[in-house]
This record gives sequence, structure tokens and C-alpha cells, in this order.
Amino acid sequence: MCKNRQMTTEDTYLLLLMDIEADLVTEYERNPNLTDTQCIFGLENAKVAVKQRFGFGKSETIKRNPEIDNIINGCVQVANKYFGKIDGITLKDFITQIDKIMRSVRRHSEHGHRAYYQFVKDYVKNKNLY
Repeated sequence: MCKNRQMTTEDTYLLLLMDIEADLVTEYERNPNLTDTQCIFGLENAKVAVKQRFGFGKSETIKRNPEIDNIINGCVQVANKYFGKIDGITLKDFITQIDKIMRSVRRHSEHGHRAYYQFVKDYVKNKNLY
């Protein structure tokens, strides 16, 4: 992004997506047995955890296991970074961005158990170029 221009809502969403994806790449690299299916399961549970962190979704259950705990915790940390600090980001916006990532994971997983990781890792590693 150019330093001379004002950050737009779309820029903020892009940064939010990249922060979540960077955490996912870290988790894929830390856990070579993590599959795209487990990633999706972790993101589904992360949505519940984020809702609960901000006082919603109390009747929903978070299904935790060691394979996905870091995905859940990472999403909550990213939510903490954005909510109340970046104007205009709502819980609904955050959940929408997680849903976008989940669609991407599903789409890429058709090409292998860790195909999403293979797709996204180079973009995340180059995120400082944006």
C-alpha cells in the first residue's frame, strides 16, 4: 500500500485475511500432519470462539483438540487485534472473512490433503510486499 493514501475498509479486510492466513501457514508448518479438513474444522470452531470472546454464541460449543487449538487461539488473537482498534470491523465482518478463507480451503483441498497450504504459503511469505 502506498504510504500517502488513506487505508480503506477493503485494505483492512485484506490485512485481516492476511493475518489469519499467516497464522494458518504457521500452523501448517508447525504441524506437518494438519490437513485442510482439520483446518476447516478449526476455522469453524474459531468462529464460535471469537463470538464467545465478545459475548455472543454462549450456547454454541467449541470442539477442541490439539490439532486445531492453535487455529482457534490464533483467530481469537487476530480478532482481539482488530476489534475496538480498527474502525468499522464488526463481529459479522470478521466471521465473513473466516468464511472466505474456509471457502478457499475447501476449493483447494480438492487437489490434495494440504493443497490450501501449498497455495497460500507463498502469498503469506510475501505479505510484506503489500
